[in-house]
Amino acid sequence: MIKLNVQDETSRLRAVVLGIAKSNGPTPKLEDAYDPKSKEHIKAGTYPLEKHMILEMEALNNVFKKYEVKVYRPEIIEDYNQIFSRDIAFVIEDKLIKSNILPEREKEIEAIQYILNQVDSTNIIETTSDIHFEGGDVMMWKNYIFIGTYKGNDYKDFITARTNMKGVNFIKELFPNKIVKEFDLVKSNTNAKENALHLDCCFQPIGREKAIIHKEGFRNENDYNYLVDLFGIDNLFHITKDEMYQMFSNVFSISNEVVVSEKNFTRLNNWLRNQGFIVEEVPYAEIAKQEGLLRCSTMPLIRD
Repeated sequence: MIKLNVQDETSRLRAVVLGIAKSNGPTPKLEDAYDPKSKEHIKAGTYPLEKHMILEMEALNNVFKKYEVKVYRPEIIEDYNQIFSRDIAFVIEDKLIKSNILPEREKEIEAIQYILNQVDSTNIIETTSDIHFEGGDVMMWKNYIFIGTYKGNDYKDFITARTNMKGVNFIKELFPNKIVKEFDLVKSNTNAKENALHLDCCFQPIGREKAIIHKEGFRNENDYNYLVDLFGIDNLFHITKDEMYQMFSNVFSISNEVVVSEKNFTRLNNWLRNQGFIVEEVPYAEIAKQEGLLRCSTMPLIRD
C-alpha cells in the first residue's frame, strides 16, 4: 500500500508520479490544442518531437534516481499526451483528489489506476462534474492551501480557466483546518504571454520561506500584495513576462534545499544558488512549448 503524505511543496520527496512522453502521438491539429503556447508552436512548425521530450523526462527521472525517490509512471496509452500528471490528480495530506479534467484528457487517470489501487480507497476523493480544479492550481505552504482560479463571468469561454470557485469551496470544506486562499489569475486563449494557465505558472514557494512570483499573473493586485505580505518582498524572486512565458516559476522541489530547474533559466538558477539552494539543472525547453514544465509533469505522493 502507498501511504499518501503531502503537507507542502518542498519537504523531502519520497514518491512521485512522473508523466511519460512515449507514444505521445502526432503534432495536434491547431483546433485541438488546449493552450495558446502549444498553438503558437503548432503554427510555427516548432511543436516538440516525442524523441526530444522522452530525453527531457529521462533527465528528470535520473535526478529522482540520484535522490532515491520512488518513481511511478503512467501506463502507456498509444498516441496520447500523458506528460502532465499534475493535472489529473493531486495529494493534500493523505487524500488524493481526482481532477475533473478537460473531457479530451479523461483517459489519463485510467493510466494511473494501478497506482490508485495501492491507495486506501477512503482516501481517494472524487467530485461532481461542475466542480473544477487541476493540480497546477493547488499548492500548500505551512497552514495554507493556495488555489489559482478565474473569477470572470466569462469563465466558460476560457479553455485556459481550469479551476472554478466551486472547486475552491470544495477544498475549503474538505480541509476546514487549513487557510484556503484563492487567487484570481490572468487568462488568455490566444496570447501565451498574457496567460497564467495555472497558479504554478506565476507563483511557487521554494525552500522554507521563499517563492518565485510574476506580479502581472494576478488579475487583482491585492492578491499579489497578499503574498508579498506573507513572504516578505525580499524573499520573492520576481520574474518578467518573458520569464513567465518560459515557465520560470514551474520548477520542482525535491526538498527544502534541492530544486530541479530548467538549465536555461540562468538568472533564476544563479539566484537560487546565491540563496543556498542546490540546483539540479535539466533540459526541459521542448516540454515547455506545451505551456507546462517540471511541476506540471510531476504528482508527489509522499513527502517526509
